[in-house]
Amino acid sequence: MTTSSSVPYSYLFVPGDRNDRYGKACSSAADAVIIDLEDAVAPDNKKTAREKVEQWLNNGGKAHVRINGADTQWFIEDLRLLNAPGLQGVMLPKAEDPEPIQIIVSSVRESTPVVLLIETAQGMLRAPELARLPGVSRLAFGSVDFQLDCGIPDDDMGLAYARAQLVIASAAARLAPPVDGVTTVLEDIDVLRRETDRARRLGFGGKLCIHPRQLDVVNEGFAASPEDVAQAREILEVVAASGSQGAARHKGKLIDRPIFEWAKRIMARHEP
Repeated sequence: MTTSSSVPYSYLFVPGDRNDRYGKACSSAADAVIIDLEDAVAPDNKKTAREKVEQWLNNGGKAHVRINGADTQWFIEDLRLLNAPGLQGVMLPKAEDPEPIQIIVSSVRESTPVVLLIETAQGMLRAPELARLPGVSRLAFGSVDFQLDCGIPDDDMGLAYARAQLVIASAAARLAPPVDGVTTVLEDIDVLRRETDRARRLGFGGKLCIHPRQLDVVNEGFAASPEDVAQAREILEVVAASGSQGAARHKGKLIDRPIFEWAKRIMARHEP
């Protein structure tokens, strides 16, 4: 895993019952690795997968964990992983109800990230409320399940409203920008690049990944571009030289507070 950003750009899923892949995933370019106990594990393997994850996290391994949903029979047992020393974060799928979220927040160590996966119509409607719950650190978009729940076949413009909702809910709650859903096409990097660029332009700050070959494109797509960094650095230098706490002028343009704050954010992404 990399440390290129204090707020991860790339989250890599690894199946919970494939403990032979944990180490490989953690040595990849992923900003965060999520060991998945939910969709990636068949019902008959849930118990075995949980035991493998628990052993990994208790013996020096580090990772995030996607536990099973609160409406499943495995949720309560999965909670025992939340005190494991190697737990770096927890993701709750199909987040809809504040109660299980509060249980998770009260169970993890202080400052452990809690990411809510919004992937149902009900979860989307309650996203502003859920984002404001104490202890929640970030929202993520379960786009594939959301399409199924809402009967939306188009994952581009058909999901534009939903994506905007998550960005707005996150900003209103003063959370980090949300994480976009997975790109299911693995062989065409251009598709991944387009979907990463779309997510960034919509206001997302990261993306879920299902294969290591997706990581470089995602990390590069969300990092500040050289052009933005150069412009931001120039703006900050102009403001500093002017000594102004308000507006400044540069190349015939007004630099007011929103532009100044944009420049600071760009440099924070470039030099975390």
